[in-house]
Amino acid sequence: MLAGVLVFVYFCFFTIVLLLIAAWLLRGVWGRRAWSNKLDAAREALPRQWEQLELLFLESAAATGKPRGLIWTKSRFDDRALLARDRANGELYALVRITVAFEAVIGGGMEEVAAVSNLRCATALLEWQGRQWSTAGRVLFNMEPREAVHRYAKHLEPIGELEVGGGQ
Repeated sequence: MLAGVLVFVYFCFFTIVLLLIAAWLLRGVWGRRAWSNKLDAAREALPRQWEQLELLFLESAAATGKPRGLIWTKSRFDDRALLARDRANGELYALVRITVAFEAVIGGGMEEVAAVSNLRCATALLEWQGRQWSTAGRVLFNMEPREAVHRYAKHLEPIGELEVGGGQ
């Protein structure tokens, strides 16, 4: 009787272990498939949303009030995006080289600075949210997308470049 119970317990234990291993393996397969689907959807959506994102970025960046004393007048996206994954949470980002133009805020103390009218290079950060791209106007000044990924290598893993063709 005791031997029969032990056999049953061992059988249940090994069955549970095998089921857990199978679930772990399937999770990996499904996770890779889900990531691949997410990446494909993001790659397809970026060119479709490019012009809208360019306008949204300018509005969002201007609304931040940074840099202080300057008004965003123009920003132009390059025609390529560098895709990167956040190592901590798996979020997907597109880093885009932009050219930015500013004007001084009247009474803001920058009117006399000659460099205000100089065009500036920066990197715009776009976020993949659900099924579409979005932006909060986050920008990294004086940095190309590749430099940004290199600088933040602890946090960002490069995935590849995407030719969007929306630049001028």
